[in-house]
Amino acid sequence: MKVYHGSNIKIEYPVILTSKFPKDFGEGFYCTRFEEQAVRWAKRYDNAVVSIYEYMPNESLNMLVFEEMTEEWLDFIVDCRSGGKHNYDIVIGAMANDQIYNYISDFIDGILNREQFWVLAKFKHPTHQVCFCSDKALKTLEFTESKNY
Repeated sequence: MKVYHGSNIKIEYPVILTSKFPKDFGEGFYCTRFEEQAVRWAKRYDNAVVSIYEYMPNESLNMLVFEEMTEEWLDFIVDCRSGGKHNYDIVIGAMANDQIYNYISDFIDGILNREQFWVLAKFKHPTHQVCFCSDKALKTLEFTESKNY
């Protein structure tokens, strides 16, 4: 399976990224199976670059896959965005884009209850992210090329 990473530089050798702003699935190297989504990520920068990798599954890795947005998905993102840690090598699922993140923040702050969150959280376009959370997980990626946009 091909996966894409949007950035401002070509990344031949991915690394686990840490940030003072926690992300949906915690610290890691984020990719998507949707090239268009990676292009949108990259276009946040003046120099938009999408790095492309071939993902080679490794069944010995500890994976968490969210097939759809569920209560478990929401709770996992809330925990990760609140600084919580986990022991997964790879986490796959829908992305909480900027609009969804605002709803998650309102949920965390008690402005929205769960039912209100789910009413507002309907995606118009599907999103997808793969978070490679460990060095073992990064070894499943083989850089194939990059494209400038």
